[in-house]
Amino acid sequence: MKRALFGALVAAIAFYTLFPFYWAIVTSLKSGSALFEVDAWPRAPAWRNYPLVFQQQPFFTSILNSVLVATTTVGLSLLLSVTASFALARVRFRGRGALLMVFLGVSMFPQIAVLSGMFELIRWLGLYNRFPSMTVSYLIFTLPFTVWVLTTFMRELPRELEEAATMDGATPWTIITRVFLPLMGPSLVTTGLLAFIAAWNEFLFALTFTLTSEERTVPVAISLIGGGSAFELPWGIIMAASVVVTVPLIALVLAFQRRIVSGLTAGAVKG
Repeated sequence: MKRALFGALVAAIAFYTLFPFYWAIVTSLKSGSALFEVDAWPRAPAWRNYPLVFQQQPFFTSILNSVLVATTTVGLSLLLSVTASFALARVRFRGRGALLMVFLGVSMFPQIAVLSGMFELIRWLGLYNRFPSMTVSYLIFTLPFTVWVLTTFMRELPRELEEAATMDGATPWTIITRVFLPLMGPSLVTTGLLAFIAAWNEFLFALTFTLTSEERTVPVAISLIGGGSAFELPWGIIMAASVVVTVPLIALVLAFQRRIVSGLTAGAVKG
């Protein structure tokens, strides 16, 4: 009975999480009046919706922009957070706990609250309508998250490793790169992937700091497909674009699923 209930619970959770993506695929294969029909699978799948995604606008360029922005954001976030987490977790100094709470507090601000100030900063730096503007702005919500997670993980690393490396004359940078980084692989993959997904799906900053189609990322490009009222929008093409940009994220999660599980459970058992 317990196994049956557990299986039913897993099936319900799987259905709840997978059904939206399945329905997006079904909707992406419809057009015209077929969009208002409720079918498990379209009677006449409109496969042409997928080529139309790339024909109406430079959507492939938007995908490359998203890859570039998300990758640079994750790289900078991990580089800064690894060094910051080492200081917050292994170095004793006054105000360490308060500083860590500041990192957590920054992530609680809604994007709209910092949008005007960030816009002035981007314009002052001369980065408006350039992809570095999104990388700089995305660090606001990716960096606090990565610092917090990696600090928690680094606290669980044995202090004997650091003491042995110090006795051998290793500098703090050597300890980070030669001792801790090889042990932090699962946590780096987990935090990096979650930060990548957040940067990939970000919309408000990308809409505000870009102007031309050559600099837009995929969320903004999808929002600009079609025009007019909600009944006039080409929902089949919009959902096809959504499926196209979701598949790479699913592939990344499946490729690194073992490291993700290891990273999520790291530090759960001590000793």
